[in-house]
Amino acid sequence: MTRIPTALWMTLAATMGVTPALASSTDWFETQGGRIRLVTSGGPDAQGRIAGVLDIALDPGWKTYWRDPGDSGVPPSLNISESSSNIASAELAFPAPQRHDDGYSKWAGYDHSVSLPVTFTLTSPGQAAMIDADIFLGICETVCIPVQAQLLLDPAIDPDNAADAALVSQAVNALPAPARPDFGAAIVSTDDNRLVIEAKLPEGAASADFFIVGAEGYSFGTPERIGSDGRILFSVEILNRPKDIPAQGGLHYTLVTSSGSVSGTLPYL
Repeated sequence: MTRIPTALWMTLAATMGVTPALASSTDWFETQGGRIRLVTSGGPDAQGRIAGVLDIALDPGWKTYWRDPGDSGVPPSLNISESSSNIASAELAFPAPQRHDDGYSKWAGYDHSVSLPVTFTLTSPGQAAMIDADIFLGICETVCIPVQAQLLLDPAIDPDNAADAALVSQAVNALPAPARPDFGAAIVSTDDNRLVIEAKLPEGAASADFFIVGAEGYSFGTPERIGSDGRILFSVEILNRPKDIPAQGGLHYTLVTSSGSVSGTLPYL
């Protein structure tokens, strides 16, 4: 698969467009290799949050990226533009990815259509809102196509649409479960250049892969599984790390097995 250098993605956006704010979901935005739309469902909850999805429909043979694709590629992003009203933030969530090796590099993503849950938080709960979202993502076949679109919607127009509610519910249910002591990951050793992760798997799991997200100045190589006395270990190269350890948060990870997947955080190092 031919890759476009990251620095060129924004200037080489293949397609741009705006969909009108006529409903609580946008029309499909068509692009080479697939199409995208934004969907919301239901009114805001007690905390002023509205549930939705970034719906990515891929043509056969096309792929898209996970939240941290690896050493090349750009993860899907959704940013709220200044023309939105009463929207404080938007946060994407990601189902478990797959590991891909195209002969050029190993990367994390999806080789099928995928719906990414998104949570919109209102600035003032109880007040009307309008969502104007700038979307940027890459989809790939033999070459990678950067896709940029502006999607507009009014979440109050049709909040009880049954099809939209089913899509949002299905996407949320497809997310990895929270990690737990008997199914999750922990750091067992680290030095300046590498960390070793031990994975705990559910009984009967026949395979496992580990994905870690670089953020706050951290970036990582592709985790490689290593064997040690029956333990399930992954060696991860540390490519970059900040001078100072962040005071809050942690390193997000997803552990994918044949018996399901979980996500959690590891302490900064």
